[in-house]
Amino acid sequence: MLEQGQELTFDRLVGAIGEVHQRMAARAMRSVNVSLTLRNWFIGYYIEEYERGGVYRAEYGQGLMAELATELQGHGLSG
Repeated sequence: MLEQGQELTFDRLVGAIGEVHQRMAARAMRSVNVSLTLRNWFIGYYIEEYERGGVYRAEYGQGLMAELATELQGHGLSG
């Protein structure tokens, strides 16, 4: 980063832009990771509550995940 009183040369400008880019990209990655972790936790929670609630409990092991995957793909969600 540029410190107050430093002369702004072209090389320092390029360096400062690169550093800001790297810092902000790292922050964005951390935010995405937190969001994906929370998303996965909520999905797991909802699946567990669904199973524990007894709805289709007998068939749970026989196809819930495949059925969920098919249905979610129809909603534009994959992976």
